[in-house]
Amino acid sequence: MHALQYELTLPADYDTGIIRDRVARVGHLLDDWDGLGFKTFLLRERGVHGSPVNQYAPFYLWNTVEGMNRFLWGSAFQGLVNDFGRPSVRQWSGLAYEEGAAAGAPAAFAVRRREPLAEGIELCELMAGAVLETRRIADEDGAVLAAAAVDTGRWELVRFSLWTHDTPKAEGDVFQVLHMSAPGRDRLPRGQQW
Repeated sequence: MHALQYELTLPADYDTGIIRDRVARVGHLLDDWDGLGFKTFLLRERGVHGSPVNQYAPFYLWNTVEGMNRFLWGSAFQGLVNDFGRPSVRQWSGLAYEEGAAAGAPAAFAVRRREPLAEGIELCELMAGAVLETRRIADEDGAVLAAAAVDTGRWELVRFSLWTHDTPKAEGDVFQVLHMSAPGRDRLPRGQQW
């Protein structure tokens, strides 16, 4: 499992209706993408759920590197680049994935939390803790799914969860889910990823 995200931070007075219209127009294009576990089309708006910015920030979990590479190096990602410029694309290696207590319900909100991994802590303990926390979050009322992944270049942990309601029981940046393409969600490996 591989996690991927890019962020487009937009001007404070940006009409986020433009992003909503774009997602309504192109969101379905990944509904059957081979190798994709899921893509969530995410938006946060300045002043909503404590967000200091307007930001479009899709989050992906991939089943295969080949599917991810077809997306990045093919015409799908190029459309976004043509419209907004080439964003920095963050990638993380999967640590854990769990379906949530509300797995069958549509996701309305997402929470993403990035945290640096401190020096001097045993990596095996830290990763085992991330796996347990992923399971705990997934078991919360309203959780659709939960995942954890790590960027070993920056030594950063990312926790990601989807929720049915706007009061998620996880800490981090809260995003609205505009659309979710999930052609391979049922094939994402559950639990610990090693």
